[in-house]
Amino acid sequence: MTLSRRNLLATTAAVAAGTTAAAASAGTAQAAAAGHGGRRLRTGFERLADGGYAPLRGQKVGVVTNPTGITRDVRHIVDVMHADDRVDLTAVFGPEHGFRGTAQAGGSEGRYDDPATGLPVYDTYLKSGQPLADVFTASGVDTVVFDIQDVGARFYTYIWTLFDCMEAASLAGKRFVVLDRPNPVTGRAALGPVLHKEFATFVGRQPIAQAHGMTVAELALLFNGEFLASPVPLETVTMSGWRRSEFYDAWGLPWVPPSPNMPTPECALVYSGTCLFEGTNLSEGRGTTRPFELLGAEGVDGGWAAAANELGLPGVRFREAYFAPTFSKFQGKTVGGVQLHVHDRAAFDPVRTGVALLVTAKRTWDGFAWRSDNWIDKLTGSTRVRTMIDAGADTDEVVAGWEAELAAFRRTRRQYLLYR
Repeated sequence: MTLSRRNLLATTAAVAAGTTAAAASAGTAQAAAAGHGGRRLRTGFERLADGGYAPLRGQKVGVVTNPTGITRDVRHIVDVMHADDRVDLTAVFGPEHGFRGTAQAGGSEGRYDDPATGLPVYDTYLKSGQPLADVFTASGVDTVVFDIQDVGARFYTYIWTLFDCMEAASLAGKRFVVLDRPNPVTGRAALGPVLHKEFATFVGRQPIAQAHGMTVAELALLFNGEFLASPVPLETVTMSGWRRSEFYDAWGLPWVPPSPNMPTPECALVYSGTCLFEGTNLSEGRGTTRPFELLGAEGVDGGWAAAANELGLPGVRFREAYFAPTFSKFQGKTVGGVQLHVHDRAAFDPVRTGVALLVTAKRTWDGFAWRSDNWIDKLTGSTRVRTMIDAGADTDEVVAGWEAELAAFRRTRRQYLLYR
């Protein structure tokens, strides 16, 4: 990346950061909760609306969003913008699970007209490159706006919807505006292995860390500066009042599940580690009320929880647990395993914990197996975690294997951080 590109990105971010801070409407202004020391978190949308949608004036606007795109008083931003004559909203673009969130994992809502607003809704799921650019062209929009709540993990697909839409907007000659929201598990640090390019899929398009520790606006700047062959004309509307060390519940924002199996912020806290069990024959808790907090399989007993607790991992304890998933792996069967109980969020390392659980599961249950398609390699970003565990490596050895590449990513990441 050249110096001139960096300067361009920095200027873009600085202009966006200057957007006047306030609530999305008079109602949200009164409802906004005060944060620590009188500080108040305002999302990118709140700041955009208070500024009269200045970055969108004179533009036909399309919004990439899902049920998480809400105001503090839980109105959807599409409904708010559609009713406001200061912005010309003409289209909506739905990601995995859909704009209104009716589809399960691996599904979307297709092309339809939204009953509430009459706006055309276009499907972006599994589209990228020129086919997605063609969708933007067909919609007739001038500017694409992105507002989706992320959960901080590389394999959560919304950040790759962001990447794909930025690339497609560049191809279609569209502007791109990202409205920022908090990283619910903080932005303190990047954790875990970095994706190797040969393992790129929709659960990881580019070489970032497994837990990236960034907001979507920061990721957009990173994508534009490091990975897009042709950067898109980009503006970011930052939050005010957010600090990197604080968890999602610090500011009283309503939690809307970003996807059907992400019901709570507590689920998001463990997800960047325990989602690795999607790459095994154990249940990752889908079909329970505690997905990614409950893990197990038929034949697993209390020995797994005991082995995990013996490691003394910081911030977390493990309970022997039994559950019967209502769908997904082991549907309708009672399985044994563990439930994670995080008692110190600041000390907890989700990725290290996920690896430790893989190591102890393999050592305590002789039925342990990787998925036959080696999906674990797509999740971790290389063959290293799988092959090291198969060779008998312990948690410390596996973690040490990615430290050099993680350090390099952290240096790159630092250039694009917008908050302290």
